[in-house]
Amino acid sequence: MADSGDLPEKLSVETPAGAPAQPGNPLHGVKLEAIVTALSDHYGWEELGRRINIRCFTSDPSVASSLKFLRKTPWAREKVESLYLFMLREVKRNSPPVHNFPPPKPKA
Repeated sequence: MADSGDLPEKLSVETPAGAPAQPGNPLHGVKLEAIVTALSDHYGWEELGRRINIRCFTSDPSVASSLKFLRKTPWAREKVESLYLFMLREVKRNSPPVHNFPPPKPKA
């Protein structure tokens, strides 16, 4: 497993102008290429192929071949998106908590 400390920066999402906002949808605005790349960076191709047993991940895997297959196969894309959401929850759960306490007052 790769270090996932830089994950949020790589996956920053911008809502295109004129597109309806979907604040409750974590997949909104995230391209399939970004999802496959993040999963392969996080898990590696071998582990990704174990978690989702499809040939584009187990036999000579690449982002391009995976995208070609996933765009044509809705059931496989759903599995990939589900694993991506699981990975995001896992990364969030394992990251240290962030507290927004006010800074201490200076002593006069």
